[in-house]
Amino acid sequence: MTGPAADGPDDPPGRWLVDGNNVMGSRPDGWWRDRTAAKVRLTGDLSRLAVVVGQPTILVFDGHPIRAATAAADGIEVRFAGSGRADAADDEIVAIARAGDTVVTADRGLIERLPDGVDVVGPITLLTALLGSSDGGCSTGRQRLESAEGGE
Repeated sequence: MTGPAADGPDDPPGRWLVDGNNVMGSRPDGWWRDRTAAKVRLTGDLSRLAVVVGQPTILVFDGHPIRAATAAADGIEVRFAGSGRADAADDEIVAIARAGDTVVTADRGLIERLPDGVDVVGPITLLTALLGSSDGGCSTGRQRLESAEGGE
């Protein structure tokens, strides 16, 4: 699923809201050489994990939409906060986060702005789960995410 969602009171609790640029930047895979390819890779990896975990997931990037990244989304929503301002994705995450959601970020400024009742896990937790699921060990990725929900 891609594009904007309703974000209303009828949405299920417990969504994963992923600060895409922050997670991408914590992954030492050469992302800085080709940011578009890095966004597509993260979207695909997160899509595979989200299918296994079964949690509604919204991946938010700074910048304008990238067709290849939205095409790689399968079972997750990808949003681009295209205002051109730094931290536009942070603003989007703050606007949609609510109690019961889990935000994946290491951005202290974003964390300080989140509403009460929102859990936070760092990118390393997510990346560890992705590593566990990338080679077909999806149950390992799910177990790592479930154990991370208690804190990183």
